Amino acid sequence: MICVADGNRVTGPYERPIASPWGSDPGVQTLCPVLGKGLGMARPRLYPLRFEPIFTTNLWGGRRLPQFLNRPVPHQEPIGEAWLLSDVDGRLSVVAEGPLAGQTLRQLMADDPVRIVGKAPAPQGRFPLLLKFLDAQQELSVQVHPNDEQAAALGPGLLGKTEAWVVLEADPHTSRLYAGFAPGITPADFRAALHTKTTPQTLHSFTPQPGDCVFLEAGTVHAIGRNLLLFEVQQTSDITYRLYDWDRVDAKTGQPRPLHIEEGLKCADFQKGPCVPVGPAVEICDGVRREGLVACRYFTLERLTAQVPFRIGAANQCRVVVSIHGQGELEWHGNRFPFRTGEVFLLPAEVGACIVLPTGEVTLMECGLPE
Repeated sequence: MICVADGNRVTGPYERPIASPWGSDPGVQTLCPVLGKGLGMARPRLYPLRFEPIFTTNLWGGRRLPQFLNRPVPHQEPIGEAWLLSDVDGRLSVVAEGPLAGQTLRQLMADDPVRIVGKAPAPQGRFPLLLKFLDAQQELSVQVHPNDEQAAALGPGLLGKTEAWVVLEADPHTSRLYAGFAPGITPADFRAALHTKTTPQTLHSFTPQPGDCVFLEAGTVHAIGRNLLLFEVQQTSDITYRLYDWDRVDAKTGQPRPLHIEEGLKCADFQKGPCVPVGPAVEICDGVRREGLVACRYFTLERLTAQVPFRIGAANQCRVVVSIHGQGELEWHGNRFPFRTGEVFLLPAEVGACIVLPTGEVTLMECGLPE
């Protein structure tokens, strides 16, 4: 495609990576002049915010995520998910460094949501997106999520779940994604398959390739197969209806996990499917490859790959940046924030755009909030 007029690449006498502006201790609040201007005020000036991941144990999980994120965990349980940015009750993301270290995303939103999300909607005053990595060593359940209207009927403040996956690693021999119904499947067909334990045969499925992106609107019945590492962005919701669980038993309880068949069938949209990987809108300009993956009412998702400095984010708009490959620094107002694979930065609307300074090739996911 044709380059945009001002391009993505940034030229200038950038040096090689330097230390974090926080020094060796991420809790130290002695900052360089730009970041220090607000320290005597009631509300410190915002900056690119790094958050600590929240690991979850799941019977279908593996052990790749601690290594992928370079974060040790004090147990050997299977880890299925790393929540990168969350405003979900019980799993609130915490700022990792700088003057706001220790504050939750919920606290930042309560202070002044406009500083964080700009003009974008923030239902119930919460940050509207949840971002994760998933390590599926076994299949996840066949499941479905409600839409906003269905979720609202369950209780005040609850939201539906529209989501997108990006495949990071897959086994060409054993991995599959299940996304939407196969053509012609009716509610009666699906109920019969639940009874005969042939549910997967009613779903559209395919062998995923690293780099594939799949967009799933609320109401799409789906499942993640085995031996997959995924990035996921979704609405801030944790409502899941499990329809089929591969006839397995939870080793901790000795029992099958509960199913939610009637609730799930009320949400299932039999018109959704088959869902296939999206065809990215690719733009290559000045050494920066930008792929537009998803643009829906809840979020936008782009993938950027480059070995040269480039701009990310936008003035007065909120962005979330996740590194899925490589390392480097974010530069903002003369301050540099090192990153490596697996890390997330929230760029509040007040912060705006940053410059990415790669060390070698990097690939970043950029999530935006439609206004």
